Amino acid sequence: MPALVLLGAQWGDEGKGKATDLLGGSVDYVVRYQGGNNAGHTVVVGDQKYALHLLPSGILSPGCTPVIGNGVVIDPSVLFSELNGLNERGVDTSKLLISGNAHVITPYNVTVDKVTERFLGKRKIGTTGRGIGPTYADKINRVGIRIQDLYDESILTQKVEAALDGKNQLLTKVFNRRAIEVGQVVEELLTYADRLKPYVADTVLVLNQALEEDKVVLFEGGQGTLLDIDHGTYPFVTSSNPTAGGACTGAGVGPTKISRVIGILKAYTTRVGSGPFPTELFDKDGEALRRIGGERGVTTGRDRRCGWFDAVIARYATRVNGLTDFFLTKLDVLTGWDEIPVCVAYEIDGRRVEELPYSQTDFHHAKPVYEYLPGWNEDITKAKSFSDLPKNAQNYVKALEEMSGAPISAIGVGPGRDETIEINSFI
Repeated sequence: MPALVLLGAQWGDEGKGKATDLLGGSVDYVVRYQGGNNAGHTVVVGDQKYALHLLPSGILSPGCTPVIGNGVVIDPSVLFSELNGLNERGVDTSKLLISGNAHVITPYNVTVDKVTERFLGKRKIGTTGRGIGPTYADKINRVGIRIQDLYDESILTQKVEAALDGKNQLLTKVFNRRAIEVGQVVEELLTYADRLKPYVADTVLVLNQALEEDKVVLFEGGQGTLLDIDHGTYPFVTSSNPTAGGACTGAGVGPTKISRVIGILKAYTTRVGSGPFPTELFDKDGEALRRIGGERGVTTGRDRRCGWFDAVIARYATRVNGLTDFFLTKLDVLTGWDEIPVCVAYEIDGRRVEELPYSQTDFHHAKPVYEYLPGWNEDITKAKSFSDLPKNAQNYVKALEEMSGAPISAIGVGPGRDETIEINSFI
C-alpha cells in the first residue's frame, strides 16, 4: 500500500513544503493530518514563491488531490484568505477536500489563546496566538465545534453555549474581559457554511478507498517531532501529534497501511518560540545561519533561533517515528565555513549522554558535545547528483546519515523545486 508519511525531524521549519512539493507530482493525495494555521510551508516553483499556512503543499500540484484531515483545526477566515490568494495567482483549488470531523477555530478560541499567553508573562509558551491550543483543548473537553456542526444551527448553538459557559466566566472574572455573546459567534460561523460545503467530505472513506485502489497517498505533518504534544520538549510544544502516529489518528488510516516514513532534516537546527535548544548560537555564526538561510517564520514572521546540527535529536526522531528515510534540506546554507560543528552528544552534570534525556530538567541543562567536520567553499546549488558535491560536503552528509540512524535519500541544495539531489526514490 503506497502510503507515505512526511514529517519534520527537528523543531519544525525544516523545509517540509519543498519536500512535499517535490513528491506532489508523483502522488494522488496529499493530506494534512494535524495542526492549524500555526504551521507554515514555503514552496518555490520556478520564480514563484508560495507561503502556505493551512493548506497541504500538494495543492500546487495539478494532478494531486489536497486533503485537510480530521486531526486539523481550521480557522475558516484564514482558509478562505489562503484559497483566495492562490486563486488570484491562477492555482486551481477546486479539488480540495476537508474532513467534516475537523474542528473549527472559533473567535473565542483566539481570544482565550491571546489573553492566556499574555497572562503567563515570563512563563509564556510562545504560541502564535491563533487559537490552536484552546481549540484542541475544547476537542478533548468535548465542547469543540466541528465543520459538520455548521450545517445544523440548533446543534451549533448548543455547542457554542456549552463552550462559552466556562470561557465567559474565565474572561470576565480572571482576565477582566468582556463576555462573548453566543448569538454573535453562531452568526459568524454560519456565514462560512455555504462556501465550505463543496469541499466537505468523508475523508476517512475517501483515503481508505484510494489506498485500496493502489493510489499513492502522502500524509504531511506540520511543525516537527520535538514539538509533538507527547514526544516533544513539553511544555514548549504544539497541541497535537506531528509524529508519524498522528497520521493514523489525524487522517483515519490504520498503521498497517503506512509503507514509508520520511523525516525532513535541516543541515543545521532552528526553532521558533520558547524552550530548550542545546546547540543554539548567540554569535556571528548564528546570525550568519539566520541571514543566509532566510530563517524567519512563514506564519509568524518571527526570527528563528539558529544552531548547529544536533544528531541526538535526529536519532530520537528516527526512533519515535520509525523513520525509513531522511530528506536533508538547506545544505547550501553551510557553504563558506572552514569547519562545521555537529552535536554528537550532550554533557549533563558532568556526564556524557548520547540519547535524548527523558527528564525535562536534564534537557534544560544539556550542553552540546561537538565534533568538527571540514567545510567547503564551492557553490553547490547547481549540483544534480551526489557526486557533483564537493568531497567535504559529501562527507558531511555521510556523517549525518551515520549519526542519525536512517539513510538520507534526498538533499536540498537550494530553495527551488529543481534544486534537489535525489539519491533514492521515495516512491
